[in-house]
This record gives sequence, structure tokens and C-alpha cells, in this order.
Amino acid sequence: MHGNRPAINIEALLSHVPLFKSLSADEIARLARGTRDIAAPRGELLFHKGDQPTGMHLVVYGQVKLAFTSPQGGEKVVEILGQGQTFGEAVMFMDRPYIVYAQALADSLLLHIAKTAILEEMERDPQLARKMIAGLSQRLHQVISDVEAFSLQSARQRIIGYLLRDVPESEGETGQTTTITLPTQKGVIASRLNLTHEHFSRILQEFSQKGLIDVAGRDIRITDIHGLRTYEE
Repeated sequence: MHGNRPAINIEALLSHVPLFKSLSADEIARLARGTRDIAAPRGELLFHKGDQPTGMHLVVYGQVKLAFTSPQGGEKVVEILGQGQTFGEAVMFMDRPYIVYAQALADSLLLHIAKTAILEEMERDPQLARKMIAGLSQRLHQVISDVEAFSLQSARQRIIGYLLRDVPESEGETGQTTTITLPTQKGVIASRLNLTHEHFSRILQEFSQKGLIDVAGRDIRITDIHGLRTYEE
């Protein structure tokens, strides 16, 4: 439902998604007819674990977490998604219920693209099918990387990798600094890294005491990139 929001140009939004770059204007128009926009205020659940998917989602703006809850009530964040990212493709193709739930971490606008519309365009355009396969393969690669990190890397190594994920390897001469802003609350990021909030905060405090970072809310100034990258436990 649009409510009091101005109408958005769904065709324009779809045409800028890398996944749909190969589609013609006519194909985008057909896809748009199977697409609806969803305004999700912070905290709103987009779907529950066990719901049956009817399509995939695209984040226009905002932030969404995919997570599941343990029988003891603890939450495990699987993924944090932002602008331009899509989710829900795999279960949509498998005709199985969602194995996670999706919740808006910030006021968000999403597009829901119907499975029927996507399948029809995939039949017309093999290049779209190849891009969907590539996207799902990239997700699988990320899952395997996560399993490797959780199994073989210490908590400190995981946090260092996260803090330096967007810092080029070329940066890191002694004395070089940079500032990053955490995309969401520390507890959500900790869960994504398979850590408790307390453990995550304790290690950040340790790095701060070693003179490697300064923490001010979500802003983290890395005062010694080289020192953090080569930190030994």
C-alpha cells in the first residue's frame, strides 16, 4: 500500500538493479507489473520463518536483517542487507518455506518481485537465468567463507576482518588511519559474526586500550591500520 507516500517509479528502480541490467525496456515493464512496493518501518517483520515465499525482495533503501531464533530464544543474524541488495531467491526457486525471518533494522522501502514474473523473464532471456545462478553462487561462496571463519578464525580475527573489510590491502603503512561507521547496532553485528554482544564489546575495548581504535558510538576510528591487521593474540 502506498498510503500517503508519493508513487515510486518501479520500472526505473528495476532497471538499475545489476541483476536486471540485461533486460530491455519491454522486459522491465513486464517485470514491473509483477512487482509491488513495501514500506517497512523499523522493527517490522517482512516474513516469518515457515512462511511460503511468493517472490524475491529488493532493498530500495534502508536495512534488513535475516535471522533465526534458537529454541532457547537466542537470535542468530545470518545476513544484514542494504540498498540494492536482493534476498529470498533461493527458497523461491525451491518452493520451500523461509528458513529465516526478515526484519527491517531501519525505516525501509522494498520491492517484492513475484516469482511468476521472474520465471517468465528467465524463460525469455537466458542471460537473466545466468545472472540469477551467478548471484546464488556468490551467496553460497559467502556462506562457505562464513563457515570457514567461524570454524577456524578466533573472535578477534573475525572482528578485525569485519572492521577492515572495506580497507584496501594497499592501505596499512605504519601510522595510516581510517574511520568506519558500523551499519547497525553492535549486537546485530556481533550475532552476524557468531559472537555475543558482550564478547564483541570486550574485544573492541581491548583494541581501544592497545591504541588500535577509538570508538564513539557506531563510529570507529582505526588509528593504526597496520597494527590492527597484524595484531597477534
